[in-house]
Amino acid sequence: MELDAYRNMAATEDRHWWFCGRRAIAEAVIRSLDLPQDAKILEIGAGTGGNISMLEQFGAVSAVEMSDLARQIAREKTGRDFLPGHLPDNIPVAPASFDLICLFDVLEHVAEDEASLEAIRHMLKPGGRVVLTVPAHQWLWSTHDVGLHHMRRYSRSLLRGRIEAAGYRIDQLTYTNAALFPIAALARLADRMRKPARPSGHATPPGPINAVMRAMFSAERRIVPNATLPFGVSLLAVFGKQPAENTAPVSSRLAA
Repeated sequence: MELDAYRNMAATEDRHWWFCGRRAIAEAVIRSLDLPQDAKILEIGAGTGGNISMLEQFGAVSAVEMSDLARQIAREKTGRDFLPGHLPDNIPVAPASFDLICLFDVLEHVAEDEASLEAIRHMLKPGGRVVLTVPAHQWLWSTHDVGLHHMRRYSRSLLRGRIEAAGYRIDQLTYTNAALFPIAALARLADRMRKPARPSGHATPPGPINAVMRAMFSAERRIVPNATLPFGVSLLAVFGKQPAENTAPVSSRLAA
């Protein structure tokens, strides 16, 4: 992303309706996974650290971020050192060492998305899970995506294909941000036609509007862990290793 995007993220991710709503849904989904009490968790593409406190409820958290600026901001915000690294071939962690790996709107930034998912699979413990979010619908592509250096937006079938080709079993695949989908779609289509210098959606809306949008998006935390939404601005997937790989000896898993 542009350096200004990281500064904007750091300034808004604790109150902007989109960050708060996504975090609330992710928290509810992770809570439903029944992780071990001493779970080891990895966030890849951790940005400026906005999800760390939420993830620490569930275990010991490690974080990887490729941007030097984002890691510097994250250290100032959280007091933690994030690991430098990038997908698919430079994530400095041991194989088979995590119960949960999270990528929140990261995969769309990566050219080699299937290879990245394959690399992540080897970092999971047997029975481990990945929780991932990505932007949905290529037809919503706009200057918003260009400014954030997205490579693509995903259809449900494209994301399912990438995950399964990388050797996973999908536990859940659903759209999110359904209630605000019409507003977001109109904003993206308007950006595409007008091509503004600064796309819509970056700034935090005025307080009352932000509060309403946050409540509407966050309300999906009561639905998404147990249901599949038929449309939305984003996609959320939960997936893990194939059962045969989970039960294989450690030596054969690492050689896979």
